[in-house]
Amino acid sequence: MNFLSLAQNRYTTKKYNPTKKVSNNDIESLKEILRLSPSSINSQPWKFIFVSDEAIKNALAAESFFNEPKIKDASHLVVFCAVDDIATFENQIQQHLPEGAVGYYNQFIKPQSEAAIKSWLQHQVYLSLGCFLSACATMAIDATPMEGIKIDAYNSILKLKNYTSLFALAIGYRDDNDTNQPSVKPKSRLHLDDIIEVV
Repeated sequence: MNFLSLAQNRYTTKKYNPTKKVSNNDIESLKEILRLSPSSINSQPWKFIFVSDEAIKNALAAESFFNEPKIKDASHLVVFCAVDDIATFENQIQQHLPEGAVGYYNQFIKPQSEAAIKSWLQHQVYLSLGCFLSACATMAIDATPMEGIKIDAYNSILKLKNYTSLFALAIGYRDDNDTNQPSVKPKSRLHLDDIIEVV
């Protein structure tokens, strides 16, 4: 299947089959794909937490508003986190990035406010989301991205230090009766002419 077909057929899964689990091999592949995700200046200001332990998954589900049933039935929950301590990030790039990349950060990002810097860091994590959703589609793994989580509760349950949760993805395999799948509920998108301009 080509990528256009994958884009036409992937969707946000609303109901999972709780008996089907993503294989360990596929999980390892997804971890490596996340590791290879792009970020500005190769900054990599992130952490990705794969949750398969049912007790922890259920605890997080309880802090996820109307997303709770999806998380409970899904094979895994992946929590996408951004570094939340600027000193920690600056130490990381000093150790791992070339001088030019560090110079870019020091000249263009560091002079901004703390809120603006953290916003820039968090935007990098969202780049990895696109990679991850595309990877899941190519591997025939269903996924549900969700910002509907209680950030402070997630941070506490996961014992995060110097990082903060941003959003989570349930992954697994759809229930045959999921009414959100495109064969039941056709995808709805704006018309191409409304969103694409050629100049």
